[in-house]
Amino acid sequence: MWFPAYRQCICDAPGDYSPSAATLDYVDARRKVPAALFFPILWLATLYAAAQPTANRPLIVCYGDSITAGHGLADGEAYPDDLQKKLDGLGYRYKVVNQGTSGATSKDALAGLPYVLEMHPAVVIVEFGGNDGLRGTPVADTRTNLNQLLTALENAHVKIVFAGITLPPDYGPDYIRSFQQMFRDVAARHHVAFVPMLYQNLVHVPGTIQNDGIHPTAKGSAIIADTLFAALKPLLRRGP
Repeated sequence: MWFPAYRQCICDAPGDYSPSAATLDYVDARRKVPAALFFPILWLATLYAAAQPTANRPLIVCYGDSITAGHGLADGEAYPDDLQKKLDGLGYRYKVVNQGTSGATSKDALAGLPYVLEMHPAVVIVEFGGNDGLRGTPVADTRTNLNQLLTALENAHVKIVFAGITLPPDYGPDYIRSFQQMFRDVAARHHVAFVPMLYQNLVHVPGTIQNDGIHPTAKGSAIIADTLFAALKPLLRRGP
């Protein structure tokens, strides 16, 4: 289990990645969805989500990898489910759609984007890049994919919340530094609502990470929903 040691590492990290601003989104690259299955699964999931009654509620699509998908959690325990409960409780009439796929990369995100756009979302929460980093994808390639992804959403007049992540320390300080900076650069270029580290509020909270040392528990997912809501709230409107 490397997560406790890595937690200490990120807490001692220099610069603006302080304990409150840096943590882990170590997605499971070993459980990559085969390419032949990815698009049918994504397409069917999109059709299912789009077919549900929205009662004229705008859609918020949570578009990401295993963290968004709720890997290892029971139905209803992923952060998009908690986000829906929070919005309902506060009187926001939005429908949250979980469009997460374990193992997905930024390249996969681009490939699946047409299906997301067909849903005509009001807001998309973008959570990709972790699997790119774990596979050692050149940062420039991931940056290009994320820039294209956000540009396409902007051209479709979709509001964006963009979530950044980091990597385990054995990927080396130079690669990690450039990887983290990439998210800041992309967010600044597109002037989007930005959460620098998706796990930023889990670092010192017990019981928020599963035994795999990677994915959030139900408790952790609820905290992630709160973290994202802070960035999402200025983009929302109340009422019918």
